[in-house]
Amino acid sequence: MDVVILIGRVMFVILFLSSALGHFTQTKAMAGYAQAKGVPMPEMAVRASGALMLLGSLSILLGIWADLGALLLLVMIVPTMIMMHNFWKETDPEATQAETIQFNKDLALAGALVMLFGFFARTDELGLTITGPLF
Repeated sequence: MDVVILIGRVMFVILFLSSALGHFTQTKAMAGYAQAKGVPMPEMAVRASGALMLLGSLSILLGIWADLGALLLLVMIVPTMIMMHNFWKETDPEATQAETIQFNKDLALAGALVMLFGFFARTDELGLTITGPLF
């Protein structure tokens, strides 16, 4: 089971690691989009969310305080879900549908992160990790 959990951790963080890379390599473009969505200090927000994704992902991937990593990703994804995918503000039906899908994807990821936090914080045997839980 240790290997199965490790494979799951790898598969789960690929999305966040690739997004973090985009936040650092396409900061200006992402900041422009964030500004259009009304995010305050968009360039700083893009860099900060990229840092949270990178740190949280590496924490889960390597098993270094993986419970903290899940919380870091949760702290990043909830505001993103609300500010960037606010489907209730859209007037165009296609934009509403696209933002609803993205909102629901982020909501599902947030739910998975809450479960991962509970799993990492409460399970005595985490398998192939470097440290145990922080909390």
